[in-house]
Amino acid sequence: MHFRANISCLSRILPRLGEALRLLPQHRIYPLPLDVILLVLFGALLHATWNAIVKAGSDKSLDAALISAGGAVSALPFLAFLPLPQSAAWPFIGASAILQFAYFQLVAAAYRAGDIGLVYPLMRGCAPLLVAATSGVVLREHLSGAALAGIITISAGVLTLALEARRSSGHAVAFSIANAFVIASYTYVDGIGARLSGNAVSYTLWMSLLPPILLFAWASSQRGSLTVLHHVRRNWWRGLIGGAGSIASYGLALWAMTKAPVATVAALRETSILFALVLSVAIFKEKAGIWRYVAGVVIAIGVLVLKLA
Repeated sequence: MHFRANISCLSRILPRLGEALRLLPQHRIYPLPLDVILLVLFGALLHATWNAIVKAGSDKSLDAALISAGGAVSALPFLAFLPLPQSAAWPFIGASAILQFAYFQLVAAAYRAGDIGLVYPLMRGCAPLLVAATSGVVLREHLSGAALAGIITISAGVLTLALEARRSSGHAVAFSIANAFVIASYTYVDGIGARLSGNAVSYTLWMSLLPPILLFAWASSQRGSLTVLHHVRRNWWRGLIGGAGSIASYGLALWAMTKAPVATVAALRETSILFALVLSVAIFKEKAGIWRYVAGVVIAIGVLVLKLA
């Protein structure tokens, strides 16, 4: 029932998204500034950190909901000091909430079906390729050959990590690919919404409020309110820390999308996998195989190509 209601809501929002897209001016492409690169990389570090918090938890689904709620709680104190997003951005905020709900649901399903060494690279590696392949049609952003080469290189490096997976699952692959489409979709929705909002930070904070409501309503209907409340009481601090990192990470990415091509920022953000590799060895004491180091070198080359593009 919840999914049908979300699909119905999304069908009402999509026509308004189309109208806003027609009003969006063609975005001129400039070389990626160093400050944008550094802030996106810092956001990638934050992204890897909150994913590590989810990985270390005992209940991936509820921990993901807690991270989402922590982001909303972190956003609340700042809303009074920021302007409201422009009216053209509100349909995008609504669409993003539905897509974020689907994203967290698919993350949980994929991790239940397969190893993180397979799932995470597929989700994060396929998404920027999808954005790069379609950004010319959707956003009228025409990337240079060098920028496209950098995006493909970073994505190839991320996907190389899938070779580390010891066993594969058809369901895990299906969930991962489906979530890559969701990630690409909300990348477009939020990239456009942030530009139309007039203030990327304000857009990010308002966008963060609805997904945890949907996630906890779904969790309570499926598992019972007492189970959810018990988990929240024991793990609220994890959600607050991870949520603050999550909202800061995505806010930096959306800000960067107002300064640079969406496809380029989306690809650069996938360097979070490098930080995840470091955390997996330093914190979780996981053994790193040869393909992890190969992927790290490929991703680093991709970042360099993007800088020189």
